[in-house]
Amino acid sequence: MAGETIITVVGNLTADPELRYTQNGLPVTNFTIASTPRTLDKASGEWKDGDALFMRCSVWREFAEHVAGSLSKGMRVIAQGRLRQRSYQDRDGNNRTAIEMEVDEIGPSLRYATAQVTRAARPDGQRPAASAPAAEQWVTAQPPAEEWGGGFGDDTPF
Repeated sequence: MAGETIITVVGNLTADPELRYTQNGLPVTNFTIASTPRTLDKASGEWKDGDALFMRCSVWREFAEHVAGSLSKGMRVIAQGRLRQRSYQDRDGNNRTAIEMEVDEIGPSLRYATAQVTRAARPDGQRPAASAPAAEQWVTAQPPAEEWGGGFGDDTPF
C-alpha cells in the first residue's frame, strides 16, 4: 500500500521466535530484534554502544512457520517490513501505544556467519511454477563450449 512506513532493521533475535495459531488456525510468529548502534570514540579509540532498539515483529501464514523453523535466539538477522502502531489499555487502565513491525522479508545476516538455504515446498507438495531446483537457483554456470560455438583459444573474447 502507498504511504506505509517501510524500515529495515539489522540486529539479533532476543529469544526463539514464538509460533502460535489464531482461533481460525492461521499461523503467526512473534519475535524481537535487538539492534544496538556502535560508534568509535575517537578520543579513546574504543567502540561505544548506543541505546538499543528492541523491535517487536510478527509474520503470518506459511511465512510464520518458515521463520519459526529457521531462526533462533541470538541469530543476527536482516528484516524489512512495515511499521504498525497499536493502541491498547494496560492492566492498570492506562492507555499505551506500541510500534511493531509486520515483517515482509527476513533472513540471516552473513556478515559473521554462513547459511544454507533450503527451498520450502508448497502446502500441496508442489514446487512453485516456473522455479528452478534449489541447487540451481543460486548457481549460474556457463553452458558447455560446444553449445556456444567453442572456446576462444588464444584470442580475447572481447
